[in-house]
Amino acid sequence: MSKTKIANQKYPLKTFDTIPMLKPHTPLLDGVDSPADLKKFSTAQLQQLADELREFLLYATGVSGGHFGSNLGVVELTIALHYVFNSPKDQIVWDVGHQAYPHKILTGRRDKLTTIRSQHGLTAFPERHESEYDTFGVGHSSTAISAGLGMSLAMRYLGKNDKVVSIVGDGAMTGGMAFEAMNDAVQQNADLIVVLNDNDMSISQATGGFSKHLATLWQRGLAVDIDKNGDAIFTKRVISSEDRRIRHYLHMANEALDDWTSRLPNKIVEKLAEKGIPKPSQLETLPEKIANKLIDEVFPENLFKAIGFQYFGPFDGHDVAKLTQIFERVKQLQGAVLVHVHTVKGKGFLPAECDPITYHAITKLKKINPAQEKSVPVDSQKPAPTPAKKYSQVFGEFICDKAATDKQLMAITPAMAEGSGMTEFAKRFASQFFDVAIAEQHAVTLAGGMATQGVKPIVAIYSTFLQRGYDQLIHDVALQNLNVMFAIDRAGLVGEDGATHAGVFDIAFMRTVPNMVIACPKDENECYNLLNTCYEHIGPAAVRYPRGNGIGAEIDKNQAMYPIGKAALEQTIEATAADTSNVAKKVAVLAFGTMVKTAVTACQNLAETYPTTTFFVYNMRFVKPLDSELLDTLLAQNCSIVTLEEHQVMGGAGSAVNEYLVAQAAKTSQALPTLINIGIPDKYIAHGSPEQQLADCELDVAGVVKQMQTILS
Repeated sequence: MSKTKIANQKYPLKTFDTIPMLKPHTPLLDGVDSPADLKKFSTAQLQQLADELREFLLYATGVSGGHFGSNLGVVELTIALHYVFNSPKDQIVWDVGHQAYPHKILTGRRDKLTTIRSQHGLTAFPERHESEYDTFGVGHSSTAISAGLGMSLAMRYLGKNDKVVSIVGDGAMTGGMAFEAMNDAVQQNADLIVVLNDNDMSISQATGGFSKHLATLWQRGLAVDIDKNGDAIFTKRVISSEDRRIRHYLHMANEALDDWTSRLPNKIVEKLAEKGIPKPSQLETLPEKIANKLIDEVFPENLFKAIGFQYFGPFDGHDVAKLTQIFERVKQLQGAVLVHVHTVKGKGFLPAECDPITYHAITKLKKINPAQEKSVPVDSQKPAPTPAKKYSQVFGEFICDKAATDKQLMAITPAMAEGSGMTEFAKRFASQFFDVAIAEQHAVTLAGGMATQGVKPIVAIYSTFLQRGYDQLIHDVALQNLNVMFAIDRAGLVGEDGATHAGVFDIAFMRTVPNMVIACPKDENECYNLLNTCYEHIGPAAVRYPRGNGIGAEIDKNQAMYPIGKAALEQTIEATAADTSNVAKKVAVLAFGTMVKTAVTACQNLAETYPTTTFFVYNMRFVKPLDSELLDTLLAQNCSIVTLEEHQVMGGAGSAVNEYLVAQAAKTSQALPTLINIGIPDKYIAHGSPEQQLADCELDVAGVVKQMQTILS
């Protein structure tokens, strides 16, 4: 169902409260196969195009699932950018890429959008090999300004005059890399346009001093506009009482609503009075000299101006006509320019506007055939079984349980409270919870600083994002042997999010660091209790666990302590026939983490084909330290060894086993056993379902059976 409301009394804005299940009628959008096709539209038609694009986006994302609210919020912005700039000659760089679906639709991929995040379909983020319009591959935050600056400097060197536009969200601006790039852009006197897409959100609600600063700029009701000559002019904006930013930050930025004339020099105040415009509510436009003075005096603390950027805004990011006007004018300027636009995450879809966190991403909508629905017998309409807990839920329960008895626990997240399962903890233990925004390096060193004072910090972080804090893990935590625990979510393959978010390198980069302990639970119960074990350990430790649901294991919350560095025999499958050939008699499978279940099933299947072989499946639990006693025993018995992990083979847990066995064999003059390492090969694994990704790597049961046969045949 769609509705119509008036945005700023200028354009009718079509809004929705349900997601269409059938492809909508989009006559203008259907004629757009490249950004060049936008040039034929009038600015009035661009608003109709925005309505069509938003409705198509709702439909397509309902079919495919994927990032949702952030894409709805940049529909008008994306149209304006491609309308004004000459892409791909002009380089448009998206930060993170959550919000790039409208960009994909307008750049020749409209008919493929329903395949996004599916195997062999479009990627969830901009990717250079997918389209010439995807100028830089992204997926992690805060990179667009650096990449755009690199393009600008290279183009200047090559004598090109094309424009570079970097679009970055206010959440991504909390990452230090963004400010490093802005600082350098001014130093290099680069031609670079930065568009700040300010929606007061990352995945979660924006936090911190920078967010307060943006709130202050917005709430003043003033803007630095640009005239047709490229000169700055001072204007007023209408502020709605429904503005989510005002509601959220009224207590933080009341000073922004004060009469700003109290902070102006007396001469300027007198001049304003002469003009009959003493209050912001009466302000329309001013003569150039007064406007320039006001910009300097009213916005003296503007962070972007202080760095050295030419600042314009804030503007309504859903006024496509205004955006096209602004971009037409700023593209004539030289130097570093920042255009500040305010958008609403989930714009146009009422449930998402009301709850942008829940609607950050959605799953595929199931289509129901009415005839089939009526034919379902009553007795078969039973409630679906309760799904197994997500590993993030297990972590959330652990920290709440532990904090209830241990007041030294401090929990830190770099803007991933919801994804990491920390919302309940944040409510119940607010004084022990720290959301540091998108600042992984800071999160790790912050934990190190806390640990020096005798508290026990836990850094809850995705594996792919811990990569960004690697130097801090080494230098600021492990080198000082500080008492910090890392709860590493999304370890392993991550399905539809693809290669940019895969957590397949953490074992390799952590196991080389002295003092580190690394644990890999096989299921939910072991996850809970390995978290407890590593929490109680004195020194740096990490527990890595996968995305999604467990296997349904019951959790014993007595907070068991596992002996660090000790494996457990999971299952023995005895030989059922006498040996009449040269087939190996004993095979030990050293399985790490969630591969334990796969190892057991694979060995059960192999036992039917190789009845003279005894299979031992070990749950290794720890990558570092390894169970050296077990490895010594297997070496002495000349037992064939298979290592199995959902991680890169190169540098992974299997590599650690290899290193130990080679060293011990040399020390003891023993023969090395037959050994294979099974894991993720030396390549990036494309997006698809988790099952498809495992099959692609031969890490499903069939693939493991196939690979193990090489030492059995």
